[in-house]
Amino acid sequence: MVETPTAALSPEGLITLPSPYAPKETLDRLAATIESHGMTVMARIDHAGAAAKAGLDLRPTEVLIFGNPRAGTLLMQASQLIGIDLPLRALAWQDAAQRNWLSYIDPAWLAGRYGIAEVTQGFVAQMASALKAVTAEATA
Repeated sequence: MVETPTAALSPEGLITLPSPYAPKETLDRLAATIESHGMTVMARIDHAGAAAKAGLDLRPTEVLIFGNPRAGTLLMQASQLIGIDLPLRALAWQDAAQRNWLSYIDPAWLAGRYGIAEVTQGFVAQMASALKAVTAEATA
């Protein structure tokens, strides 16, 4: 199966952007941008590196876990269960055609998933705007 972020193949709520940079560089740029916007990088996971250690092949695939405790807490005050999806994550990956992508979950979709969209609407719109800005900057 060829992985491409077409509407038919993208999971609901996932936003995927093309990146002119390899996954590692994309996440390096994203981490720097996130920190410059006052958010915190909490962890980074190199799935391809872990696969290689297990003797398996995987195209470049890395996850950045990040957030802002003030923002996450407001969402969890509306529904503690959303904590399973927080902090936020971004996935930088390379498809079979060697195109590079950056994917993340839309905060509005998350709010809808947990039934808190109405009570968090304005706040979630601000989060979505911030994510759009940092991901656009990282992939520019």
